[in-house]
Amino acid sequence: MKPLSACRLYTFVDTAYLHGHAPEEVARQLCDGGSGLIQLRAKNAPPDNVRRMAEAILPIIRAAGVRLVINDHPAIAAEIGADLCHLGQEDFFDPGGYELRYGSRATGIGLSTHAPEQAERALAANPDYIAIGPVYATGTKPTARAVSLEYVRWAAANVSIPWFAIGGINLDNLPAVLEAGAQRICVVSAILNAPDIAAECRKFRDVLERNGNLK
Repeated sequence: MKPLSACRLYTFVDTAYLHGHAPEEVARQLCDGGSGLIQLRAKNAPPDNVRRMAEAILPIIRAAGVRLVINDHPAIAAEIGADLCHLGQEDFFDPGGYELRYGSRATGIGLSTHAPEQAERALAANPDYIAIGPVYATGTKPTARAVSLEYVRWAAANVSIPWFAIGGINLDNLPAVLEAGAQRICVVSAILNAPDIAAECRKFRDVLERNGNLK
């Protein structure tokens, strides 16, 4: 399994974009396409449903040497042995921080950030990675204001742990995101809405690999 720092393409099994496909099939296609990190995101799903989906896709992802991230459910991530849990700012810091709300850290943590001050706050909590975005407006976060490439440039100059640009990234705007300094990206709808998920992953991966070596 690659170290987190070597993962460039972060993709999602997002229940809002399954289009009738089973989570296991989507996970398999994401792995076949070269994803380095896959997040299970099932907003508003009951925890038992999230656990069942996570248990179903974990063997597929592990067999491919890919890391699994669970969105919003640290207890489930720890119980099934997922590599990481992803949390929003409000989930991690309110009320009173991770230790107060979730107890001792039992799995790796990734944190969303939407501005430099949020990134600095997140970095002080020693996460495994942070997400930078949404870079562009996106249907996956319709109420979130796009942060623009300026925040990507700030992250490239100031963040030393692995970070991923996220939000509205597609093959058309990816070169601009990379030019701003991103080396790792999250992609949701541009891949999950494609007729061939694995082939679309490969297109993103190829562009990332042509962008040079990771720092």
